[in-house]
Amino acid sequence: MARRSSPGGGWVACCLAFLLKLLAFLQAFAAVSALLYAAWILSRWARHHDLHLHDLLPDLWFPSAVMAVGLFYSLLLLAGYLAAEINTGCCLCFVLPLPLSLSFVLYTIPAMAMLLLEAALAAHLTLNQHWIQELPYDHTGELDKLLSFIHNNLDLCKWAALAVFATQALSLFLAMILRAMLSAQSADYDSDEDFVVIRRPLLVAQAPPSYLPTTVDARGFRPDLWSSRMRQKVTTIFILIPIGFVETEVSD
Repeated sequence: MARRSSPGGGWVACCLAFLLKLLAFLQAFAAVSALLYAAWILSRWARHHDLHLHDLLPDLWFPSAVMAVGLFYSLLLLAGYLAAEINTGCCLCFVLPLPLSLSFVLYTIPAMAMLLLEAALAAHLTLNQHWIQELPYDHTGELDKLLSFIHNNLDLCKWAALAVFATQALSLFLAMILRAMLSAQSADYDSDEDFVVIRRPLLVAQAPPSYLPTTVDARGFRPDLWSSRMRQKVTTIFILIPIGFVETEVSD
């Protein structure tokens, strides 16, 4: 059965999906920057030291943490982009469609957890003035350089952090709205399937006339056909006889 389409709701969903993908694209700069920064630290360390996997923790915990955060952020943005792309279908996508609940759960729950973790971390850094002493020693020395850069450009770093946090919150809000709209549309489609359409054929087969012959004797004679023809002739005669009398009287 054909589904009903709502042009207004479809355009709104496409616009929200476009905004969600645009915000994911903008946030991708921060994620890729974190990955490149961690890769640059590791490559610089590898020039003067032997780099092995067992050296990443705890000696090189800082670039490892930055790379882990950047990788998680990139995967989260990819999940949000694919969820907006697959469920709206505004553009061509070469990814198999996932269920609506699964595709958005893969983005909304980790994004919400990431926002809560960032808010808790910001509160901890604000309330605890000696948080730098709780961190392990960074053998690369890049942590001290990063903290010195943040201290010299404190206002710029605050606005950048607020912009990233606001973009993440807005992306999560758009994803929740888009999920609610698509869930409502899918519920309407399911309700349409409850109606049963009774179709009748255009051409109704008619039963054969009752006077058609049904039996044939050994000589090929059909009594039913003969009797029906005799009845027709007798009926015609009885109809024409009164007409003949009327014509005779008129002529007299």
